[in-house]
Amino acid sequence: MGIGIRYAVVLGVIQGLTEFLPVSSSGHLVLFQNLLGLKEPEIFFDVSLHVGTLAAICVFFFKDLREIATTLFSVSTWSAREGSVWKRLCRKPEIRLFGLILVGTLPTGFLGLLFRPMAAKAFSSILVVGIMLLVTGMLLWLTRGLKRGERNAAQLTILDALFIGTIQGLAILPGISRSGSTIAMGLFRGIDRETAARYSFLLSIPAILGAMALELGEAVASGFPPMRVVLLGAFMAAVVGYGSLSILVHLVKKGDLHAFAPYCWLLGGVAIAISF
Repeated sequence: MGIGIRYAVVLGVIQGLTEFLPVSSSGHLVLFQNLLGLKEPEIFFDVSLHVGTLAAICVFFFKDLREIATTLFSVSTWSAREGSVWKRLCRKPEIRLFGLILVGTLPTGFLGLLFRPMAAKAFSSILVVGIMLLVTGMLLWLTRGLKRGERNAAQLTILDALFIGTIQGLAILPGISRSGSTIAMGLFRGIDRETAARYSFLLSIPAILGAMALELGEAVASGFPPMRVVLLGAFMAAVVGYGSLSILVHLVKKGDLHAFAPYCWLLGGVAIAISF
């Protein structure tokens, strides 16, 4: 069955809500695609949903992205008489953050490619989705009562980036929440709540772009849904995604990330029951 207007709205809203709330967008899409009779996912439509949520991230963190871009551009205007370019780069917090995003992207990309065949098979298994949702719930619950981290963006390390990037790579499995697992890892590493959320979502930008690039070739080969459906799905994902991103960042700052654990356990249990 192809994607219609009604499905575009429903799946766009689901993507927008679950891409950022720590409940696994991929897990929800697998479940709803099965419930709605969409046994074969429309690859190009899935890509368009990610374009929508990527737009939401870029708007929400526009100030951070602008500062990084401005600092990178300014490098070309520095003269040799102003000192070592490398030393000046290291002193720039925006460049340091950019470098740590690149470091975190390395394990994400490696694991994403390594587990991509396994993840493709997992997308057809509601049982796997259910089990992974239980894992997500456990990660979220472990942040409950966690001592408040004190390290800010200036104190992030390469090791932090590698740990968070690694768990982001594992989130290619449907049912593992990318946002929930990466923010939780940041909190486990003693990073303050706001920085953990900020780094998590900035780190997601190259990951989403990479996933879109890999899927685009398959999407072109598989054909295109009607453009009005693609645009509507992307728009709904962007608008709802911005709202859910705002909610999550607020809840993370309050220390309430664990509040989503019972929902993940409930949905995971339902998915496992349905699979049998």
